[in-house]
Amino acid sequence: MARRAGITPDAWQSDLLRSDAKQMILLCSRQSGKSTVSSILAIHEAIYQPDSLILLLSPSLRQSQELFRKLKDVYNELDAPTLPQPIEESALRTEFDNGSRIIALPGKEATIRGFSGVDLLIIDEASRVGDALYQSVRPMLAVSGGRIILLSTPFGKRGFFYNEWTDGEDWRKVKITADECPRIDKEWLKRERQMIGDWWYRQEYMCEFVETTDSVFSYDDIQAAMDSTIEPLFGVS
Repeated sequence: MARRAGITPDAWQSDLLRSDAKQMILLCSRQSGKSTVSSILAIHEAIYQPDSLILLLSPSLRQSQELFRKLKDVYNELDAPTLPQPIEESALRTEFDNGSRIIALPGKEATIRGFSGVDLLIIDEASRVGDALYQSVRPMLAVSGGRIILLSTPFGKRGFFYNEWTDGEDWRKVKITADECPRIDKEWLKRERQMIGDWWYRQEYMCEFVETTDSVFSYDDIQAAMDSTIEPLFGVS
């Protein structure tokens, strides 16, 4: 389907498109194709699983809209009259005549609590989505047994995205750095590293969970200072 839409997947994208994993984490550089592969998976779900509900979440409405536009571009490139057709469309929502729905939402808990039975949940820029929101959306998959995809560059050693990547179980984990993407020029990357500095380059292009610039103590030092054998004060457990 990707090729029919004019997209030639990279090897890692092909593997991911064929995967039946329920939980995926895409720790990928900017412009590496993580949004594209997620869009293909979402359109495939909507077309071939009637009555499916696909939700797109991002920290902001603008980011959700951008991902939604990529989905629509993939669908429009297919240009097949035999496929399910949109019967209701807006800048944030498409409903097809097979009952499937794709809805883009901002990362605000109040706007998403009414949804249930989600078949595919895509969280873009997941490292910048709050832990409370993540915990509130996971129950949407409980009954449907739906899939979840987290895609992002890192944003420090903190939050659910970092925790799931480092310690999470039952996740299909994919890491693609900028120098592994054939569409990103190596000479351009060298100049970019000089322009933005090592800290930003390691995070945005090399997908490293570097310490945040406002940290007084490093994450590793804090973890090393923890001792589970010490009793809490005042008998609090």
